[in-house]
Amino acid sequence: MLKKMARNRSLRRTTLKIFIFLIFLIILFACAPLPSITHATSQFHLDKGYVHKFEIAEDMFWKDGEPFRIIGGDLHYFRVHPEYWKDRLLRAKALGLNTIQTYVPWNLHEPRQGHLVFEGIADLISFLKLCKELDLLVMLRPGPYICGEWDLGGFPAWLLAKEPAIRLRSADPAFLELVEKWWGILLPKVSPLLYSNGGPITMVQIENEFGSYGDDQAYLQYLVKLARTHLGEDIILYTTDGGSRQTLEKGTIRGDAVFSAVDFTTGDDPWPIFELQKEFNAPGKSPPLSAEFYTGWLTHWGENIASTDATFTANNLEKILSKNGSAVLYMVHGGTNYGFYSGANTGDGESDYKPDLTSYDYDAPIRESGDVDNTKYEAIRTVIGKYSARPLAAVPANKEKIAYGHIKLDEISFLFDMIGMKGLVDVVESQNPISMEAIGQMFGFVLYASEYTPKGNESVLSIPKVHDRAQVFISCPEDSGKRPTYVDVITRQSNRPIYLPHIKCASKNNLFILVWIFSLSLSLNKKASLIMMFVSCSHRSKTWVA
Repeated sequence: MLKKMARNRSLRRTTLKIFIFLIFLIILFACAPLPSITHATSQFHLDKGYVHKFEIAEDMFWKDGEPFRIIGGDLHYFRVHPEYWKDRLLRAKALGLNTIQTYVPWNLHEPRQGHLVFEGIADLISFLKLCKELDLLVMLRPGPYICGEWDLGGFPAWLLAKEPAIRLRSADPAFLELVEKWWGILLPKVSPLLYSNGGPITMVQIENEFGSYGDDQAYLQYLVKLARTHLGEDIILYTTDGGSRQTLEKGTIRGDAVFSAVDFTTGDDPWPIFELQKEFNAPGKSPPLSAEFYTGWLTHWGENIASTDATFTANNLEKILSKNGSAVLYMVHGGTNYGFYSGANTGDGESDYKPDLTSYDYDAPIRESGDVDNTKYEAIRTVIGKYSARPLAAVPANKEKIAYGHIKLDEISFLFDMIGMKGLVDVVESQNPISMEAIGQMFGFVLYASEYTPKGNESVLSIPKVHDRAQVFISCPEDSGKRPTYVDVITRQSNRPIYLPHIKCASKNNLFILVWIFSLSLSLNKKASLIMMFVSCSHRSKTWVA
């Protein structure tokens, strides 16, 4: 229909220049692992003296032949500065935890296809060795989809640039081929750190809450086979799904090859859900485990900072522990979404789009700063202390805070000064607007530039779909020394036509649209940037379709 409209109006195609730029913070935070601080050398060593075994029998976990209760917590290495890993883990251990659960975000480790990063904040192996050194077990969640309020659920955005388009989280052969390559790199790295090899990893999760998304059993079975190929038959593979029959039926893998864990809203009666969990595990293979016991909640842009009552949280944890259930606190320490890695949540459609904050404090017992002098930490620690198999470690004191004073920033250049620069490598010319992913820009901003011929005193710019925020500027080509004039902003949530004021130029007018992608949400599965744009100029228009 748009092409027909373009023919009827005899429109000329105009070269559209797309300027991609990364400000210093984007380079620092998005295109490289963050941060690259080196932490102290680990004293890790594999225990070779005897056979290590972590297994499930009689509806219990067993560690080296002894009954074992998981009292764990999510603490994500990629949300904490490496120099603070040990500090945060010690605080988690002092809370009474014996297990750390962490995701592995694919997009952090392979930000560009074939470019692998396992240093700095992406140094997963050093983090796992540190857990071993501190006598903490690990439940590893390698995805490939992780959710976690992380950009595109951990999928690298370059997956969206594939042509023909691939179907994420499915048995699409093109998608599975890429997953196989990624896991073929990741899983051999962690295999030496499995518990049976003397390392800390006792369990490895398949996908993440897949029952809330789809029911592609071929996809799940493929992941199981791939995991077994690299990790062997002894490691416990598990799934985590919401505690309802519908989600468990779609997200679990029947039989005894994969253990099915559950999560549910804090405050729900856990034991009927644990009874339901048994239906999705083999007889005797269903120890009650809440793999995500929510200590707080996430916060979206524009919302009040989420908080939950400490006593309420601790009392509901005790309902699980008092009957010999296991639980993993989500989160024990939330940390920070560095750079542009914060994700987004969605509801029923594109208008119900909720980007997450940089802060991932989560109202967890260990605050984003690492502080533990709060009622939630104390209340949870008191409950865990009643059921812990060993005395709790002393609680470390809060870190001393330092005031850095005033920091003076010097202006180096202005965004639009880049347009006239010669030899820019990050410039793409196209007849039509194309998505950020298609031009290799996975985070941050893209500047779209073109020209239009105004008629009369006012032109109208309409962009029916913007992902996620577009600032509009105009200028005259002959005024190259002047800064463009800001006109208005169009957002995903507030999308409306805007009027371009008349400016008297010798020829055409310059049009600049600066698009900022907040974060990618897999629920929408949409590419970023401009989807469609047209300018109406007194009965003449120009249409671009991306």
